[in-house]
Amino acid sequence: MFHEYREEITELKQKDSHFVKVFEKHNELDEKIQEMEKNHADQFEIEKKKKEKLKLKDEVHNIIVNYKKENNL
Repeated sequence: MFHEYREEITELKQKDSHFVKVFEKHNELDEKIQEMEKNHADQFEIEKKKKEKLKLKDEVHNIIVNYKKENNL
C-alpha cells in the first residue's frame, strides 16, 4: 500500500503512534478479508470489512499527505 510513500511511511511509523495503529489495523483487516474470501464467508460481512479497510486507507493517505505538507516534502 502506498509504495510511492515508503520513506514517509517509515518516518511516520517512528514518530506517530496513531499512524502506526491505523496502518496496522488496515493490514490486519486486509489479512482477515483474504482469509474470509478463502473460506467463502458471508459476502455481506466481507463487504463490510472492505469498507472499513477503505476508510482506514483513506485515513493513512490523509496522514501522509498532511505530513508531507507540514514538512515541505
